[in-house]
Amino acid sequence: MKELINLQLMMFALIIIGLILKKTKVIGKEGQKSMTNLVIDLILPCNIIFSFMIKFSSKIAQDFMVILIISILIQVFCVILGSVLYNKCSVKRKKCLRYATICSNAGFLGNPIAQGVYGMMGLTLASIYLIPQRIMMWSEGVSVFTEAPTKKEMLKKIFSHPCIIACEIGVVLMLTGWRPPHFLQETITSISNCNTAMSMLVIGMILADADPRTLVDKDVLFYSVVRLIIIPFCVFLPCWMLRMDSLVKGVSVLLAAMPAGATTTILASKYDCEEEFSVKLVVFSTAASLITTPIWSLILMKI
Repeated sequence: MKELINLQLMMFALIIIGLILKKTKVIGKEGQKSMTNLVIDLILPCNIIFSFMIKFSSKIAQDFMVILIISILIQVFCVILGSVLYNKCSVKRKKCLRYATICSNAGFLGNPIAQGVYGMMGLTLASIYLIPQRIMMWSEGVSVFTEAPTKKEMLKKIFSHPCIIACEIGVVLMLTGWRPPHFLQETITSISNCNTAMSMLVIGMILADADPRTLVDKDVLFYSVVRLIIIPFCVFLPCWMLRMDSLVKGVSVLLAAMPAGATTTILASKYDCEEEFSVKLVVFSTAASLITTPIWSLILMKI
């Protein structure tokens, strides 16, 4: 319990620092964009490769298969939810809500939380869990805003994604037992260790862009309840009833409880779909997750 509280306080402090850096213009919009790209293109991939540097066993293989199946089922469930829940909203607003339901911020925010709560094995399982989401992001997710991408375009996006490449490298390292030269391992480890700090600083910068006076919106509130409470509960209940391994259950529930991904705003801006509303979705759900994530962590520790 003490370790969990310290972890949450540390992450909250980093978020506040990121917010201050943005508010005081120490880091501007371009700087934030560069930091985001650095996390996605370098730090997260190193973090993923680092997480796979473990001894392979039949138990790990079983956990991989179980969490992969859970993740696929969650993605299908989220696609269905996104299709039926927001029919009363305007067409453009519905596109933002559907995409944000399908594609959470599990990759950016979920990895450091999974590692902080469950250690190295939590991070490894989180990396496997995220594979179906990244596939869905570049297929069903993108097609929400525009025409469905061709098979060739979709495969190119998926297999050229730095985090997917990192998973492929990590699986090879784990299965073969081969390790890169010591200096390279140390380089990967050093970059990997930046993940939590950099990710939380960027989250703080995202929150800095919001005006609290205009942030609350009934559709934003409804979405946040769906994304942060209903979806993780729908994952938690069957996992608990089936008495699944606590690590697999914990990682699945925590990653299912992540807020809207920042790509929601990027795509909304690109395709002229209520960019301001998409910012509210990302910022409010991210801020609310600072409350709901510790609660889910406590529930998972107790049950």
